[in-house]
Amino acid sequence: LNSNGSIEDSSSVNFGFRNIHFDRENGFFLNGKSVKIKGVCLHHDAGALGAVVNVRAIERQLQILKDMGCNAIRTSHNAPAPELLDLCDKMGFLVMDEVFDMWAKKKNKFDYHLDFPQWHKQDLQDQILRDRNHPSVFMWSIGNEIREQFDSSGTRLTKELVRLTKEIDTSRPITSALTEMDTTKNFIYQAKDLDVLGWNYNEKMYSDFLKKYPGQKFIASETVSALESRGHYDTPGDTTMFWPSNSKEKYVVNGNKDFTVSAYDDVAAYWGSSHETTWKIIKKYPFLSGTFVWTGFDYLGEPTPYPFPARSSYFGIVDLAGFPKDVYYMYQSEWSDKNVLHLLPHWNWKPGKIVNVWAYYNNADEVELYLNGKSLGVRKKQGDDLHVTWKVPFESGTLKAISRRDGKTVLTKEIKTAGKPAKILLSADRDNISSNSNDLSYVTVQVVDKDGNIVPNADNEISFSITGTGSIAGTDNGYQADTTSLKRPIRKAFNGKCLVIIQSNNKQGTILLKATSPHLNTTTITINSKK
Repeated sequence: LNSNGSIEDSSSVNFGFRNIHFDRENGFFLNGKSVKIKGVCLHHDAGALGAVVNVRAIERQLQILKDMGCNAIRTSHNAPAPELLDLCDKMGFLVMDEVFDMWAKKKNKFDYHLDFPQWHKQDLQDQILRDRNHPSVFMWSIGNEIREQFDSSGTRLTKELVRLTKEIDTSRPITSALTEMDTTKNFIYQAKDLDVLGWNYNEKMYSDFLKKYPGQKFIASETVSALESRGHYDTPGDTTMFWPSNSKEKYVVNGNKDFTVSAYDDVAAYWGSSHETTWKIIKKYPFLSGTFVWTGFDYLGEPTPYPFPARSSYFGIVDLAGFPKDVYYMYQSEWSDKNVLHLLPHWNWKPGKIVNVWAYYNNADEVELYLNGKSLGVRKKQGDDLHVTWKVPFESGTLKAISRRDGKTVLTKEIKTAGKPAKILLSADRDNISSNSNDLSYVTVQVVDKDGNIVPNADNEISFSITGTGSIAGTDNGYQADTTSLKRPIRKAFNGKCLVIIQSNNKQGTILLKATSPHLNTTTITINSKK
């Protein structure tokens, strides 16, 4: 802003160039190259930090997802923080930028439907004006599971919202996340104004898309809704279990008394599927441009399938503390070029118990499993398999898997039977942070035996204290039914792990974190805070 030759104010905006294109029969193209959209939906919270926007917290979430092979984020279901979009630009993510979770018809008594008549035009166009210079934003979503799908007002409002969007930006396709796949009943579809059809769930119908929706292009805007608790394993069944089993049940009947869900990827909400089920379909057909899995991370609220004391979701590929669940490695084996070999479950069971051992792997022809040096056989994926399995009678010792390609070892992984809890191990994601009052270091806390093996059922209560130029911003363990305040400096381990978040203040120096627990060693770790 220049006034009489003097600069009064200035603003700098980063921007970038890319070309995007949806093809009806061949899916999505980025800069002329066919790219399968491997996305997740993200809620706005940062786990133990709550809804506060912290750049490092967002960056950590995105880096964990990027390491998995994720390339796209759906901002479900409201305007994202600008900091998220800045990071997505920087880190190379695509973003479906979503505006509304409801229009004029309510989902809850006091939700946005009360403001929609007066504010929807300004809110929509302000969001597009704010976000349109971000190259990561590759499409707009004007709604999520909107109730107007089911009456004629949906057609009118769709046309209005599309027109308002294109008054400002004609460079990006527009979608809406729909649930009603019968076009005679879906009035948003009948508007014929969406550039790309966004479908939520209903994965069994995807294969017939070209036939049933002539002239239309596809994106799976929300999928899966599988449920897991990190590190907890019930004997898997032959088919996916649905918790709850139908829409008449608010909660699961005869679930686990400790409010856990098995991590074997065999439990989902009744409207969803296992992770493997939907990904196999998306992977198979070129015209299915990609998917956004519900969700990348567990989030605060919506603790399907349980009532209180469950208080956070089970949907995440990664738990609330940022610890990957086992299915993370299924996606990593499918979505990334990294060599992957992941073995589950832990190896602490009752003698003689038949344990279902799974291995996710890639870039190899086969996996051989050993127990205490004895081969339990070679397994190879058949057809569209995404993992291999063995049924193994438990025997204390070492479970070892070796993946091979052309007879040569690719990776080796071992899991050992752990003894009693003996020590606390602390490891920080960053040893040096900025003394700007906002930077964070995430410290993983593990309960291990005398030989350093993580104790998979450890639930020791650990107390944390801090001295120096920082503070404890929060603690967590990923357990969805832990009602201890996320700000409290005391946390029980959940399946051997918990987390401490350290925040800098505005002074340079050292931060000393101390962890103590009865019958375990006292452990410390030092973080440096610098300008």
